[in-house]
Amino acid sequence: ERYIGITTDLKRRLIEHNAGKSSHTSKFLPWRIVTYMAFSNQGKAASFERYVKSGSGHASANKRLW
Repeated sequence: ERYIGITTDLKRRLIEHNAGKSSHTSKFLPWRIVTYMAFSNQGKAASFERYVKSGSGHASANKRLW
């Protein structure tokens, strides 16, 4: 299972997911980081997140990111 999301504190967010604090992600424990990307601002991060979650973005990510 893959999780795609935005956070300002990656280490904290991974700990939260592995502690079962999110009902969606708690079903797929344990989580590990395979790929992460850093952006200069939240707007760019949100734009990229929407793209990766789209059909063509998802296909592109499958080929290039994981």
